[in-house]
Amino acid sequence: MNEFNRTPLTLPGGANTLLLHSCCAPCSGEVMEAIQASGINYTVFFYNPNIHPQKEYLLRKEENIRFAQKHGVPFIDADYDSDNWFTRVKGMEWEPERGVRCTQCFDMRFERTALYAFEHGFPVISSSLGISRWKNMQQISDCGHRAAAAYPGVAYWDYNWRKKGGSARMIEISKREHFYQQEYCGCVYSLRDTNLHRKSQGRALIKLGVLYYGDDEQ
Repeated sequence: MNEFNRTPLTLPGGANTLLLHSCCAPCSGEVMEAIQASGINYTVFFYNPNIHPQKEYLLRKEENIRFAQKHGVPFIDADYDSDNWFTRVKGMEWEPERGVRCTQCFDMRFERTALYAFEHGFPVISSSLGISRWKNMQQISDCGHRAAAAYPGVAYWDYNWRKKGGSARMIEISKREHFYQQEYCGCVYSLRDTNLHRKSQGRALIKLGVLYYGDDEQ
C-alpha cells in the first residue's frame, strides 16, 4: 500500500508499538500508511463522541473501519458517550473554533486514548488530528502530552504529519479511496457555525452523507 516515497518514521524512546487515535478516515489515511510503511505495529483507536449527529458519526466511523480492515490493522471502537462530551463543553457553546471548547474536546479524547494505552500496554499514543490544516497543531500536541503525562510509561508522539508532503498525500489517498468528505469539524457547534457562514454567503447548507472525495473528477 506504499506507493509514496516517504521518509521512514521512528517512535520516541525506541518503541515499536503505537495506539493511534483516529478522528476520521481522510485525516488518518496518510498517517496510517506512513506508519505501516515504517514497520511500526499500531492499533487504531476511534473515540470521537464530539461528532454530531449520530448519522455523521457512523458515516465517519464506518469509513475508518473499512480502511483499517483493508490494511489489516486492529480497530478499537470506543463508546459514543456524547452525553459526557456535551457535559464537558457546557458553557462553551459559542466559543470560536480552535478555542477552549476545542481544547476540552481534545483533552477528553486523548485522556480516553491514554487510559486505554496504559491499561493495554501501549507505550506511545498519537493522533491523526494534527494533519488537518484547520486544526492548531500546538493545541493538539499540548493536549496529547498532558493526557499521556497522567500515566507512567505512556508518551505522546507529536510528529508533524503535514510536513514532507503529508497534507498532499492525505488528499491523494482520500481521492483514491473515495472517502466520505465531511464538511465541518464534527461537533454540533461547528455544524451550526459552518451553516451560519454558508447562509451569510448565500451558499447551500451542509447535507450529510452526500460529498465524497474524487466525485468532481468523475
